[in-house]
Amino acid sequence: MGPKTAVSDGDLFRHPLREQINLKHPLVHLADLISWDRLSASMSECFVSRKGRPATSPRLIAGLLYLQHAFDLSDEEVVWQWVENPYWQVFTGETICRPNLRSTRRA
Repeated sequence: MGPKTAVSDGDLFRHPLREQINLKHPLVHLADLISWDRLSASMSECFVSRKGRPATSPRLIAGLLYLQHAFDLSDEEVVWQWVENPYWQVFTGETICRPNLRSTRRA
């Protein structure tokens, strides 16, 4: 089973994150510059799940690793910051605000 792909939640009451944030923010600009499809294709072999739940999105993993390194954070700190920061969620490919990493639903 390969990496999960984003699916529409179909929730009429949730507004897209990009409609709620400043699109000129540096992380939004950086996210738009990165070729995530190319990154995903080159990393997908490393994120294969043969048992259990599907593999995590390479974009989420790469994005969290970048944010962790850029802001010199521990594993726990990067997760807490991701939950609280909509710019970080947009950077890692989320389209709506997520209350925690486990709620990132993918197909």
